[in-house]
Amino acid sequence: MALSKEQIAQRIAKEVKNGYYVNLGIGIPTLVANFVRNDIEVDFQSENGILGMGPFPFEGEEDPDLINAGKQTITALPGASFFDSATSFSMIRGQHVDLTILGAMEVSQSGDIANWKIPGKMVKGMGGAMDLVASADNIIVAMMHTNRAGESKLLKACSLPLTGVNCVKKVVSNLAVFEILNGKFKLLERAPGVSVEEIIAATEGDLVIDGEIPEMTF
Repeated sequence: MALSKEQIAQRIAKEVKNGYYVNLGIGIPTLVANFVRNDIEVDFQSENGILGMGPFPFEGEEDPDLINAGKQTITALPGASFFDSATSFSMIRGQHVDLTILGAMEVSQSGDIANWKIPGKMVKGMGGAMDLVASADNIIVAMMHTNRAGESKLLKACSLPLTGVNCVKKVVSNLAVFEILNGKFKLLERAPGVSVEEIIAATEGDLVIDGEIPEMTF
């Protein structure tokens, strides 16, 4: 069975290590903060100048003055700090962020990502996406495997305007976990109840499948 958005975030949370500084993109990535283990210390950062974001707020508990770079309401943990965008981007460009988790509309088998613009549709702004993909060493993408028409979003080459090239290290979709290795999607794990054949059928890009592929655990 395909994963929900919350389950995608839950699986990505396993990639977060003790002591990490982590930037969360808008959409599914914001949910990752809800699933990080309680026995590790992690600082979540947002480009608009917040370090120390907490879990996503429950309905009715939102503070309209606390938002992330995507204008979504967030929470702040005790000890969180607030600063201007210049300081925030110096943190990103200075490569002080250990892990960046982004959403994407398309990812290519060479690690290119398209996540900021659909031609002909209004865009609020680029945000920090290009800085993040240009500066981060470890980028994980959280995304749906196919679009509403059932077409693959894991491609040989992206068709939408690129945010960055050769930068994505890992993809967690609602069907599987992939590592991008030597210009191909290496299948690491599959969603519970999803067969390898289903993943192959839903993926346009070239796949590497070695032996038995385990189901994800949470």
